[in-house]
Amino acid sequence: MVSDMRLAPRLVPFLAAVLLLPSCAHSPAQPTESTMALGEKVILGHITYTVFETQWLTQIPQDPTPRIPQSRFFLIRLSAVNSGGTEVNIPNLTVQDDTGKSYSELSNGDGVPQWIGFLRSVKPTDSIQGNIVFDAPPQHYKIRLTDENGERAAFVDLPLNFSSGGSEIQVPVAPVKK
Repeated sequence: MVSDMRLAPRLVPFLAAVLLLPSCAHSPAQPTESTMALGEKVILGHITYTVFETQWLTQIPQDPTPRIPQSRFFLIRLSAVNSGGTEVNIPNLTVQDDTGKSYSELSNGDGVPQWIGFLRSVKPTDSIQGNIVFDAPPQHYKIRLTDENGERAAFVDLPLNFSSGGSEIQVPVAPVKK
């Protein structure tokens, strides 16, 4: 019994260290979502994205009346290449402003030039290229790209620019009859 009493003061710090050891272990680092520049290739899983340009539209011409957004139509021209051995679905995308507010891609591309669709499936070694569309107020955004499983993501910076490569779609005006 006497030997047990001398052992107890030494055993308490040892047990405390063993119990606290797991809390000191490093947890695996969460992958950070990097931000790339317009025009850079972004590889996520089997999808390689390239975002080329953006365009703001106040309306999209349609018969009999133009399509009008709540804010502005924001077109983003991009390509997505499938480098995998099986067909992949290209996920729907979002844009995020500087305050963290997100806007989802519109499922209706009526009148959008070179619209790549909302449900996108790409065969192995094939690609799609064209526009996706958002309804968002004009400001600085980043587009959030994801892999085919939604597990990995990256951003591409989209500077606010009203003259970025394309011109606004013009609505034909009927001549005034005299």
